[in-house]
Amino acid sequence: MDFIVKTKALAVGLFLSILLLQEVGRRIGLRRLALDSEGARQGFSVVDGAVFGLMGLLIAFTFSGAASRFDSRRHLVVEEANAIGTAYLRLDLLPARAQPALQESFRRYVEARLEVYRKLPDIAAAKGELAKATELQKQIWSQAVAACQEAPQPATMLLLPALNAMIDITTTRTVATRIHPPAIIFILLSVLALASSLLAGYSMAGGQGRSWVHMLAFAAIMGVTVYVIIDLEYPRLGWIRVEAIDQVLVELRESMN
Repeated sequence: MDFIVKTKALAVGLFLSILLLQEVGRRIGLRRLALDSEGARQGFSVVDGAVFGLMGLLIAFTFSGAASRFDSRRHLVVEEANAIGTAYLRLDLLPARAQPALQESFRRYVEARLEVYRKLPDIAAAKGELAKATELQKQIWSQAVAACQEAPQPATMLLLPALNAMIDITTTRTVATRIHPPAIIFILLSVLALASSLLAGYSMAGGQGRSWVHMLAFAAIMGVTVYVIIDLEYPRLGWIRVEAIDQVLVELRESMN
C-alpha cells in the first residue's frame, strides 16, 4: 500500500478513535455524576494535567526531532553536491587523455544519484538505481587510480581524497534515510492521544450537551499533528518533499556538459 494512503488511514483512524473515546469518556462522566455528583470531580485535575503535560512534551520532542532530521537530510544533499563538484574539478589535474572517460562516468554517476531519489516512493526501483550508482563509484575509482599512476603525485594527493569524500557522503545519506525514532515512540504518542481524549470527554460531562466544536477540534489537531510528524520523518514518501533541494545536483549535472 502507498505510504501516503497508509499515513492518511492512520490519521483518519486516530481522528475517529479520539472522537469515539471522547464520547465514551463523556458517558462515563455522566454516569459518575449521576451516582456521585460531589465526588465525580475531586482529585482528577492532577491526573488530567499529568497526562496532557506528558502528551505535550512527547509531541514537542518528537516533532522537534523529526524537523531536525529533515533539515539534516537537506544539508546532506548540498554536501554531496559539493563533494562531487570538487572531485569533478580535480579531474583537470589528470593527463588530458584520461579526463574524457572519467568525466563521462561522473555525468552518469550524478544522473544515477538523482534517479535514486526520483524513483521514490518506489523502494525497489530506488534500490536498483542505488546499486547502479555504487557500480559507477567502483568504476570511477578504478579509472582514477589508473590515471593517477601517470599523473604527478600532487594530483593523486588531491584527487583520491576528494573521490573518497564523494563516496563516503553517499553512505551518510543512505544511513540518514534510515534513522527514525523507535516505533514504540509513535505507539506511545497514539496511546497518550487516546488516553487524553478519554479524559477530555470525562471533563465535558458537566455540560448541558456535547461541545462538537471542541471535540472535533481536538481530534483534528491530534490527527493532523501525528500525520505531519510521520511525514517529516519520511520525506520523499509522503506530501512533505525535498525535491527542491535536489536542484543543486541537477545544476551540477548541467554544469558538466
